Amino acid sequence: MARIRSRSQSAGSALDLVEALQRRFKLGLEQLCVQLGAAPSFETLEWLRDDGRHGGGHRYVAGQTQVFNRAAINVSQVHYDDDPSRKLGSASALSTIIHPQDPRAPSVHIHISWTERKPRLPPPKPGPQPDTDQLGYWRLMADLNPAIPHPAATASFAAALREVAPELYAQASAEGDRYFFIPALGRCRGATHYYLEGHASGDLDADLRLAQRFGEAAIDRYLALLGEAIEPSQPPSEEQRAQQLAYHSLYLFQVLTLDRGTTSGLLVHDQNDVGIMGSLPSFVDRELLASWLPRLPDVQKPLLRGILDALPQRSPSLVSDETRAALAKRLRAHYRAHPEALALQASGSIVTNEIHRA
Repeated sequence: MARIRSRSQSAGSALDLVEALQRRFKLGLEQLCVQLGAAPSFETLEWLRDDGRHGGGHRYVAGQTQVFNRAAINVSQVHYDDDPSRKLGSASALSTIIHPQDPRAPSVHIHISWTERKPRLPPPKPGPQPDTDQLGYWRLMADLNPAIPHPAATASFAAALREVAPELYAQASAEGDRYFFIPALGRCRGATHYYLEGHASGDLDADLRLAQRFGEAAIDRYLALLGEAIEPSQPPSEEQRAQQLAYHSLYLFQVLTLDRGTTSGLLVHDQNDVGIMGSLPSFVDRELLASWLPRLPDVQKPLLRGILDALPQRSPSLVSDETRAALAKRLRAHYRAHPEALALQASGSIVTNEIHRA
């Protein structure tokens, strides 16, 4: 059965945008692969929400190639046009993570989404019904995640995002640092973060253009940095590979113990578990993860134990699609058994109801 698009005009515009950004990123990465002498290797996968009646998504994925450790470029749209009991009208999103094979090249995470609610029925006051298109907001996120610090690359990525909307950058940067902070380890996940939540200026067209400029800036600057960082003629050292494995372990730790979007997506439905877990790198250090267990609050310790049980009993541990599915079940079971643990999830100063994740 085919995916059905939302009937909302603003949701349609948002979906067109995130699909265009998805194509831009995929094409740029494929061109980079060719330049490096590697064949493009993306596989196209699709998932359906309620057999497509309420939308779904498609993603381009690659893992363990000459260029990628793990890559996923996801687009989805979920909507409830046919269900008046739902407050959510639609949610349209691009969510992508690239983990390069070369430890000298940084990972990147980009998330751009438009979420709109339905108007209240009946209207609370006499007068015209509010337009659904005016009940939405954008979430814009981008963060550079190097395994090996590279201050010049970090500054370049931050500058590209600052140039998109200088008046928003200080707030978004501070919110990103707050969201991606890992209390148990006393550090942030990445080197620079941008997180603009609940953005709605009242001008739909202007906000759409902002999302487009933001996505293009993040994609284009990352592609440039990635091309500069990979050195095929000079293989990375074992020490650099060890730094990458440690960093990938930290990345998985943050996503599975703190990321509000990942957790919310898993609790809402189980129709895209592997896709929701697509941001996880291909290998992690199980022993390093286990060493962090004493640092966690008591309510989170069963979660990390479940994560360790789901990983292969060796290090490095391969995070296969089967492992991703098993980890999703572990997270879902933990938060259903311990809903109080949701209070420890990452957040900025603005917390919206997470109702959808690609």
